[in-house]
Amino acid sequence: MKAANIMNIVDLHVHSIKSDGSFTPTELVQYAIEKGLSAFALTDHDTTAGLAEAMSAAEGKPIEVIPGIEFSTEYEGRDIHILGLYVDYEEPHFKEHLVTFQESRVIRNEKMCKLLSDAGMDITYDALLAAYPGSVITRAHYAKYLLAHGYIKSMKEAFDRYIGDNCPYFVPREKVTPSQAVELILQAHGIPILAHPTLYHMGKDRLDKLVDTLTESGLMGIEAVYSTYCLSEECEMKALAKKYSLCISGGSDFHGNTKPGLDLAVGYGKLFIPEEILTNLKQARRLKYPDIFTDMDLSGK
Repeated sequence: MKAANIMNIVDLHVHSIKSDGSFTPTELVQYAIEKGLSAFALTDHDTTAGLAEAMSAAEGKPIEVIPGIEFSTEYEGRDIHILGLYVDYEEPHFKEHLVTFQESRVIRNEKMCKLLSDAGMDITYDALLAAYPGSVITRAHYAKYLLAHGYIKSMKEAFDRYIGDNCPYFVPREKVTPSQAVELILQAHGIPILAHPTLYHMGKDRLDKLVDTLTESGLMGIEAVYSTYCLSEECEMKALAKKYSLCISGGSDFHGNTKPGLDLAVGYGKLFIPEEILTNLKQARRLKYPDIFTDMDLSGK
């Protein structure tokens, strides 16, 4: 019975401990197999550090690990996320720019730690690195740290009082534009996708303008199936994708216990991402980069 499921379920937006998830890349592979997935994309924030481990763990297993990333970018003062699927994470230009992304995070984190420390909290950037080794430090790590050390009573309180966008201890970091992220993913022969558009609360016209701009830059898809969408939002995102001749993508945005109640593959219980979505994305990639498929199969491996 389980074998039948393996062929028709995917999840194209997943995080590991290499950014702000709670599963190791190897644990994600094991869990994805348990959940009956045929493929999942590891899309950690601004890092590809977990990809080699995940892909190695999947060798010889009934699962495809799609090498991905989730870039944090800025557009008109808003944090906009761009997913990259099937990125060539060893491409030199791509690797060089990742270093720049990571350096901007370090600078931001050092400033935030100083603000929190000056306010009387015993926190340093070195302490965060020691608490979460091998991870790209995000605000979720701050929330976990503050909770573990008794400064707050919930993760939500951290964002509401201390490190949310408009809070006194938040420091924005230097970010690229969404178009620059799209172009960087294209240079790495990946599929650039606008992640969870409804979460930006931009309004229909502004979102349409963003998608128009990004399509001109080479955007190939929109995350039209997502854990938090209601049916009307999913229909709106699919219609927007159709308007601009873009593929649709889908993902749970699984983080493990960092996002309680949100599970791999099923989101909050009703998410279903058919393998057909991945098949269409693969075909779009094949058409976009015909030269790299001369001696390769459709999976892009």
